[in-house]
Amino acid sequence: MKKIYLLLLASMTAIVLAACGGGGEEEQTEEAGNGEGGSELGQETIEIPYVEWDSEIASTHVIQKVLETEGYDVEITPLDNAVMWQSVASGDTDAMVSAWVPLTHGDLYDEHESSLDDLGPNLEGAKIGLVVPEDFPVDSITDLSDEAGQQVTGIEPGAGVVQAAEDAVETYDNLEGWEVQTSSSGAMATELGQAIDNGEEIIVTGWTPHWKFQTYDLKYLEDPEGVFGEAETINTLAREGLEEDAPRAYEILDNFYWETGDMEEVMLEIEDGADPSEAAQNWIDENQDTIDEWLQASE
Repeated sequence: MKKIYLLLLASMTAIVLAACGGGGEEEQTEEAGNGEGGSELGQETIEIPYVEWDSEIASTHVIQKVLETEGYDVEITPLDNAVMWQSVASGDTDAMVSAWVPLTHGDLYDEHESSLDDLGPNLEGAKIGLVVPEDFPVDSITDLSDEAGQQVTGIEPGAGVVQAAEDAVETYDNLEGWEVQTSSSGAMATELGQAIDNGEEIIVTGWTPHWKFQTYDLKYLEDPEGVFGEAETINTLAREGLEEDAPRAYEILDNFYWETGDMEEVMLEIEDGADPSEAAQNWIDENQDTIDEWLQASE
């Protein structure tokens, strides 16, 4: 009888332990599907396109790193500006952190607004305009005559700041005969640096945030006609349905917000030779309090 009792006791213990172990596995599986804040990961691969401007390279690599800490596989893809907007609006990609509104990307925003979730600004105080060295002989677009060979050095064709510069040439009577020469963001920055080193006059299509303002003494030319608009914001936009498909990613994207100085720190480190992923991680490591705010779960 004693043997039978011991066998029954051992069997019951094994059953209890198995049940406890199974519950633990189920709990671990459930936890694996949740972010740190408790929201479900849902769709685990997130695709974020970006335009290859220094500012957007910085912001996109930072948000990529942050989303990856929550368990997402984040694919980032450089695209032409118009293609970037189309890809998110059509649902081919999931979100972008590169929408300059209301002026720079105003036409694209109006075209795709109905197919996008606008999560609001991730940065405020952005600005575009004509930028010159601090010692440039004039302070206003209206005072320009034959400076810099009557040329504005632009970036990629179709960029909002380039379109605004072309509008300025049409709007200001004193700019008759002037030309906006398109190139690329990198080429513009190179020409700006060379001109400053050589003491030559130059006018570029510029925007803030940008590392060049931390590297050189620069100023915006006054724009009395308001062609370049007032201060802008950089907004985060998501495809329709992302909130349901990837709740935790949507939550973090919605929380994403930083200051001009933050972005310029990352940009300047990249310009100094750091890999964008390395620069993004360095900024994250030094600004954990800000990251914690982005990761905070909604109540």
